[in-house]
Amino acid sequence: MQKIKSLMTRQGPKSPPGSLSDLGAIESLRVPGKEEFRELREQPSDPQAEQELINSIEQVYFSADSFDIVKFELEKLPPVLNLQELEEYRDKLKQQQAAELERVTSLQTGLQLAAVICTHGRRHLNIAKEGFTQASLGLLANQRKRQLLIGLLKSLRTIKTLQRTDVRLSEMLEEEDYPGAIQLCLECQKAASTFKHYSCISELNSKLQDTLEQIEEQLDVALSKICKNFDINHYTKVQQAYRLLGKTQTAMDQLHMHFTQAIHNTVFQVVLGYVELCAGNTDTKFQKLQYKDLCTHVTPDSYIPCLADLCKALWEVMLSYYRTMGWHEKHDGEDVAATSEGSNMEETNFDRGYVKKKLEHGLTRIWQDVQLKVKTYLLGTDLSIFKYDDFIFVLDIISRLMQVGEEFCGSKSEVLQESIRKQSVNYFKNYHRTRLDELRMFLENETWELCPVKSNFSILQLHEFKFMEQSRSPSVSPSKQPVSTSSEAATLFEQYCSGGNPFEIQANHKDEETEDVLASNGYESDEQEKSAYQEYDSDSDVPEELKRDYVDEQTGDAPVKSVSRETLKSRKKSDYSLNKVNAPILTNTTLNVIRLVGKYMQMMNILKPIAFDVIHFMSQLFDYYLYAIYTFFGRNDSLESTGLGLSSSRLRTTLNRIQESLIDLEVSADPTATLTAAEERKEKVPSPHLSHLVVLTSGDTLYGLAERVVATESLVFLAEQFEALQPHLDAVMPAVKKPFLQQFYSQTVSTASELRKPIYWIVAGKAIDYEQMLLLMANVKWDVREIMSQHNVYVDALLKEFEQFNRRLNEVSKRVRIPLPVSNILWEHCIRLANRTVVEGFANVKKCSNEGRALMQLDFQQFLMKLEKLTDIRPIPDKEFVEAYIKAYYLTENDMERWIKEHREYSTKQLTNLVNVCLGSHINKKARQKLLAAIDDIDRPKR
Repeated sequence: MQKIKSLMTRQGPKSPPGSLSDLGAIESLRVPGKEEFRELREQPSDPQAEQELINSIEQVYFSADSFDIVKFELEKLPPVLNLQELEEYRDKLKQQQAAELERVTSLQTGLQLAAVICTHGRRHLNIAKEGFTQASLGLLANQRKRQLLIGLLKSLRTIKTLQRTDVRLSEMLEEEDYPGAIQLCLECQKAASTFKHYSCISELNSKLQDTLEQIEEQLDVALSKICKNFDINHYTKVQQAYRLLGKTQTAMDQLHMHFTQAIHNTVFQVVLGYVELCAGNTDTKFQKLQYKDLCTHVTPDSYIPCLADLCKALWEVMLSYYRTMGWHEKHDGEDVAATSEGSNMEETNFDRGYVKKKLEHGLTRIWQDVQLKVKTYLLGTDLSIFKYDDFIFVLDIISRLMQVGEEFCGSKSEVLQESIRKQSVNYFKNYHRTRLDELRMFLENETWELCPVKSNFSILQLHEFKFMEQSRSPSVSPSKQPVSTSSEAATLFEQYCSGGNPFEIQANHKDEETEDVLASNGYESDEQEKSAYQEYDSDSDVPEELKRDYVDEQTGDAPVKSVSRETLKSRKKSDYSLNKVNAPILTNTTLNVIRLVGKYMQMMNILKPIAFDVIHFMSQLFDYYLYAIYTFFGRNDSLESTGLGLSSSRLRTTLNRIQESLIDLEVSADPTATLTAAEERKEKVPSPHLSHLVVLTSGDTLYGLAERVVATESLVFLAEQFEALQPHLDAVMPAVKKPFLQQFYSQTVSTASELRKPIYWIVAGKAIDYEQMLLLMANVKWDVREIMSQHNVYVDALLKEFEQFNRRLNEVSKRVRIPLPVSNILWEHCIRLANRTVVEGFANVKKCSNEGRALMQLDFQQFLMKLEKLTDIRPIPDKEFVEAYIKAYYLTENDMERWIKEHREYSTKQLTNLVNVCLGSHINKKARQKLLAAIDDIDRPKR
């Protein structure tokens, strides 16, 4: 190793750099050691073997120069020396030394070559330095400095512009140009980051960040304004601003929070305003109340205006949300087109999907908030004290609000329905109870005078039924609002999107609800008709102004078509309606009941969940009216004993049901009665009493026939109106309750006309003096021996009774139109009673000959001939009843037995008398006993 070092330091005198001797010096490095290492170089050279040989050199040989190599090797010698091992070890060291020396020589050669290259480089550098002057280098330096100064000037100008952005940002915010302000702020921040190496920029960057946060705060305030008054330009700017900030989703979350807050603040401020206004002082205690407690302070007078304003304000919030959704739907396509060429398509789609989902969920959430707020308001006041029209107005508003909810998010508004149902049931029970009491009062004070209405009267002309003529949905006002076909199909949001409010109260709606259904005096005839009436009824004392043509001033309708004189003269005298056109017969009480029905149907139409309750109460109005007419004019226990079946089993069942379920028959409350019984009595009404002003005992008035006609026919008219309303009631009645409605119509409404028989029978039973006729018949001798050609005097007396009855009917018809069915029933009843009286008179005969029987036939034929001139009823009722009884006198024993069994319509007395009179003429005593036994067998089941 020492030799290597000596070889590295053994050099001659240095040659000038860059001379050819430099290369010679490199070559001279190989001369020393050639002989010394000749034998080592004779060995083949293997790089891998050489590297392994070098690696085998011990590390200690590469230590500091102070290391004593000889001593180290001597110390390594073993105690016993072996020449061969020493030589081998020596050869190994020589090989290691030769390999290391070769490596050092190669390294030194490389260093020498590098020195030569450096020398040449310095030489060329000196040549270049001599080629350029100092002035040229100075120009280059100045040019570089100039470029630096120009860049600095630009930077200073940019910094100056950045410093002035505050003013521009303030102007943009005042102009609500939020996208421009954010864009400017972001550009400034980007520029500031470029010049952050300037100390003045760091402060500016911080200020810009504060400004951006301030813009976000103002942007949030601007977003909240959308909730009450949506402005498309304003909202577009706000959305663009949030998009620039990359906070589209955050904006949507904030928007829903603002809508929720807007609903709360809106309802609170509206109710607070009314409460403070009604309180009349400046006390601030109401502002500290919860909304629920605040609602209880609303006065009844301000309840409806407050509710209307509440719904108007909530409508504005929901309309803003509806228009917000519309804006997003419209701009979705624009966003897709704008981002289709960009690289952030995926992010934009995600934002749009999030917004759409958020908006759809928000519909139900917002409507739920609205429902809860209105429910709290509705239940905060007891509505049972409200007038009917006011309560209907409340229902109308809520109905419109529920329509809004259905269009807004497809909701059935269960919360609103339940709350208004509670109020309605509570209100309606109290209302109906009061109406029943009023109806009883009306009935007890009713004198059953005709209420003159126009001949074309229809219940649809009453403003209570206006809702049935209008196909539009329930509105906030019952006023007439014609709606075009196109607007019917449009939703409320489409109708009022550009302006207006569906909850606007029309102050003049009551003025529009005029009706003209009453005729001035019930006469609507032309001149030709008048003369005919005067000819027939002698009504010439009626003032001319009451007889002239009637033309409806509002509608311009022409008078009802007149009836010609010939037609009037050709009519049968039994039609007692010639002095009146066929106007409906009804009373003020009937009209009030009809109006009540209309009001009930209004409530039912608006609030279908209580439809069954309403229809049940409506049926009670009819039940009570029917029961009152029966009680006043038709109750007569002696009627049933006639055996004529004047009251059908259905009518009797209906009357019993009404009496048990609706009529309170107890005079005073029983203190020992149970609570349940007391509650049941609350649902009942005392039986009405006929007014003392109504006289039913005078023969001159045919025992109150006019009042009976008005009462009975008004009931029939009422039943007809119920029949006409059945489809409407059936449409809203719940399916499970429809059997009740069907039973009401089949067992109650349809029985109204059946009351005619028992009511008019009472008149017929008193109008003719049947007892006098029996006395006259008792004086007739029937066992004559020759055929008579002259009828008996009782026939003339009976016909005079009928003539007087006819005159009285004419007199009554001047007061009240007697419909043909009524006159027919009256005549039928009178004729039937007369014929049965004739049979009864014949049954009182003790002795009778064949000639006497012929006289009976003569009398009866004379009666029929004269009677047919007085009435147009065909056939004559009970004609066969009389003729069959007369002819039965001629029957043989066997035929008479069969006849008796077949004719059970005759009484036992009449049959027995027939057998007794025949005894001796053509039957014997034995036959008589047999026939009497047959009569007894017929009579036994009756006992």
